[in-house]
Amino acid sequence: MVYAKRIDKYLSELSSADLTPGVPGVVKPGLIDSRLSRGTMGGMPKPLPVIELASAGGACCAPLADAPLTAEQAEDLAVRLKAIADPTRLRLLSLMLASPGMQACTCDLTEPLGLTQPTITHHLRKLTAAGLVVPERRVGNFTYYRVVSDALTGLAAILAPVTA
Repeated sequence: MVYAKRIDKYLSELSSADLTPGVPGVVKPGLIDSRLSRGTMGGMPKPLPVIELASAGGACCAPLADAPLTAEQAEDLAVRLKAIADPTRLRLLSLMLASPGMQACTCDLTEPLGLTQPTITHHLRKLTAAGLVVPERRVGNFTYYRVVSDALTGLAAILAPVTA
Protein backbone atom coordinates (compact mmCIF):
# COMPACT_ATOMS: atom_id res chain seq x y z
CA MET A 1 0.00 0.00 0.00
CA VAL A 2 2.84 2.37 0.89
CA TYR A 3 4.55 1.55 -2.41
CA ALA A 4 1.35 2.36 -4.37
CA LYS A 5 1.17 5.77 -2.65
CA ARG A 6 4.79 6.45 -3.59
CA ILE A 7 4.04 5.62 -7.22
CA ASP A 8 0.97 7.87 -7.25
CA LYS A 9 3.01 10.72 -5.76
CA TYR A 10 5.78 10.10 -8.29
CA LEU A 11 3.37 10.13 -11.24
CA SER A 12 1.74 13.36 -10.05
CA GLU A 13 5.17 15.06 -9.96
CA LEU A 14 6.08 14.07 -13.53
CA SER A 15 5.76 16.54 -16.36
CA SER A 16 3.86 15.65 -19.51
CA ALA A 17 7.21 15.31 -21.33
CA ASP A 18 8.10 12.35 -19.06
CA LEU A 19 4.96 10.37 -19.92
CA THR A 20 4.39 8.18 -22.96
CA PRO A 21 2.07 10.03 -25.39
CA GLY A 22 -1.41 8.53 -25.57
CA VAL A 23 -0.88 6.18 -22.65
CA PRO A 24 -1.94 7.79 -19.36
CA GLY A 25 0.29 7.09 -16.37
CA VAL A 26 3.02 5.28 -18.32
CA VAL A 27 6.50 6.73 -18.02
CA LYS A 28 8.79 6.76 -21.05
CA PRO A 29 11.21 3.82 -21.18
CA GLY A 30 14.60 4.53 -19.65
CA LEU A 31 13.36 7.16 -17.19
CA ILE A 32 14.36 6.06 -13.69
CA ASP A 33 13.64 8.07 -10.60
CA SER A 34 16.09 7.49 -7.79
CA ARG A 35 13.34 8.02 -5.23
CA LEU A 36 11.59 4.87 -6.45
CA SER A 37 14.66 2.75 -7.03
CA ARG A 38 15.89 3.06 -3.41
CA GLY A 39 14.55 1.05 -0.50
CA THR A 40 12.78 -2.28 -0.38
CA MET A 41 10.40 -3.83 -2.81
CA GLY A 42 7.93 -4.75 -0.09
CA GLY A 43 6.60 -8.26 -0.55
CA MET A 44 8.33 -8.85 -3.88
CA PRO A 45 10.11 -12.22 -4.03
CA LYS A 46 13.86 -12.16 -4.50
CA PRO A 47 14.85 -13.60 -7.89
CA LEU A 48 17.22 -16.53 -7.56
CA PRO A 49 20.27 -17.00 -9.76
CA VAL A 50 20.27 -19.79 -12.31
CA ILE A 51 22.92 -22.34 -11.46
CA GLU A 52 24.47 -24.46 -14.18
CA LEU A 53 24.64 -27.99 -12.84
CA ALA A 54 27.25 -30.48 -13.82
CA SER A 55 25.57 -33.22 -15.81
CA ALA A 56 23.26 -34.29 -13.03
CA GLY A 57 22.30 -37.76 -14.07
CA GLY A 58 24.38 -40.84 -14.58
CA ALA A 59 28.05 -41.16 -15.31
CA CYS A 60 30.30 -38.65 -17.05
CA CYS A 61 32.31 -41.33 -18.76
CA ALA A 62 32.99 -45.04 -19.12
CA PRO A 63 34.41 -46.96 -16.16
CA LEU A 64 38.07 -46.15 -15.54
CA ALA A 65 39.13 -49.72 -16.35
CA ASP A 66 37.46 -49.62 -19.80
CA ALA A 67 39.34 -46.74 -21.41
CA PRO A 68 41.55 -43.79 -20.53
CA LEU A 69 39.74 -40.56 -19.66
CA THR A 70 39.87 -37.51 -21.89
CA ALA A 71 40.94 -34.23 -20.28
CA GLU A 72 37.32 -33.03 -20.21
CA GLN A 73 36.06 -36.26 -18.64
CA ALA A 74 38.83 -36.14 -16.03
CA GLU A 75 37.89 -32.54 -15.14
CA ASP A 76 34.19 -33.44 -14.77
CA LEU A 77 34.98 -36.48 -12.64
CA ALA A 78 37.42 -34.48 -10.48
CA VAL A 79 34.72 -31.89 -9.70
CA ARG A 80 32.41 -34.63 -8.43
CA LEU A 81 35.10 -36.43 -6.48
CA LYS A 82 36.35 -33.19 -4.89
CA ALA A 83 32.80 -32.45 -3.77
CA ILE A 84 32.52 -35.71 -1.86
CA ALA A 85 36.14 -35.73 -0.65
CA ASP A 86 35.22 -33.36 2.19
CA PRO A 87 34.16 -35.08 5.47
CA THR A 88 31.37 -32.55 6.09
CA ARG A 89 29.91 -33.13 2.62
CA LEU A 90 30.07 -36.89 3.10
CA ARG A 91 28.14 -36.50 6.36
CA LEU A 92 25.61 -34.24 4.60
CA LEU A 93 25.08 -36.86 1.89
CA SER A 94 24.76 -39.56 4.55
CA LEU A 95 22.15 -37.56 6.49
CA MET A 96 20.14 -36.85 3.34
CA LEU A 97 20.33 -40.45 2.12
CA ALA A 98 19.05 -41.64 5.53
CA SER A 99 16.16 -39.12 5.48
CA PRO A 100 12.73 -39.86 3.98
CA GLY A 101 12.76 -39.14 0.26
CA MET A 102 16.56 -38.72 0.35
CA GLN A 103 16.06 -35.03 1.10
CA ALA A 104 16.50 -32.62 3.97
CA CYS A 105 15.98 -28.97 4.81
CA THR A 106 19.06 -26.85 5.44
CA CYS A 107 17.65 -26.02 8.87
CA ASP A 108 17.48 -29.73 9.78
CA LEU A 109 21.15 -30.30 8.94
CA THR A 110 22.74 -27.67 11.18
CA GLU A 111 22.21 -29.36 14.54
CA PRO A 112 23.44 -32.89 13.66
CA LEU A 113 26.65 -31.47 12.18
CA GLY A 114 27.15 -28.73 14.78
CA LEU A 115 27.76 -26.12 12.07
CA THR A 116 26.11 -22.82 11.25
CA GLN A 117 23.51 -22.47 8.51
CA PRO A 118 25.82 -20.45 6.19
CA THR A 119 28.49 -23.17 6.44
CA ILE A 120 25.95 -25.90 5.68
CA THR A 121 24.68 -23.87 2.71
CA HIS A 122 28.24 -23.46 1.39
CA HIS A 123 28.80 -27.21 1.43
CA LEU A 124 25.39 -27.90 -0.14
CA ARG A 125 26.19 -25.47 -2.96
CA LYS A 126 29.39 -27.39 -3.67
CA LEU A 127 27.39 -30.62 -3.84
CA THR A 128 24.84 -28.89 -6.09
CA ALA A 129 27.54 -27.62 -8.45
CA ALA A 130 28.83 -31.20 -8.72
CA GLY A 131 25.33 -32.41 -9.64
CA LEU A 132 25.03 -34.64 -6.58
CA VAL A 133 22.09 -32.82 -4.96
CA VAL A 134 19.36 -30.52 -6.26
CA PRO A 135 17.78 -27.68 -4.28
CA GLU A 136 14.06 -27.01 -4.04
CA ARG A 137 12.84 -23.76 -2.53
CA ARG A 138 9.71 -24.23 -0.45
CA VAL A 139 7.56 -21.98 1.73
CA GLY A 140 9.44 -18.96 3.02
CA ASN A 141 13.21 -19.27 3.14
CA PHE A 142 13.23 -23.04 3.52
CA THR A 143 15.35 -24.84 0.93
CA TYR A 144 15.27 -28.60 0.73
CA TYR A 145 18.09 -30.50 -0.93
CA ARG A 146 17.48 -33.89 -2.55
CA VAL A 147 20.19 -36.41 -3.42
CA VAL A 148 20.46 -37.29 -7.13
CA SER A 149 20.79 -41.06 -6.78
CA ASP A 150 21.68 -41.51 -10.47
CA ALA A 151 24.71 -39.26 -9.99
CA LEU A 152 25.97 -41.36 -7.07
CA THR A 153 25.28 -44.60 -8.95
CA GLY A 154 27.19 -43.21 -11.93
CA LEU A 155 30.18 -42.36 -9.75
CA ALA A 156 30.17 -45.83 -8.27
CA ALA A 157 30.04 -47.40 -11.75
CA ILE A 158 32.99 -45.33 -12.96
CA LEU A 159 35.15 -46.29 -9.98
CA ALA A 160 34.14 -49.97 -9.83
CA PRO A 161 36.99 -52.29 -10.88
CA VAL A 162 36.35 -54.85 -13.58
CA THR A 163 35.94 -58.31 -12.08
CA ALA A 164 36.88 -61.30 -14.18
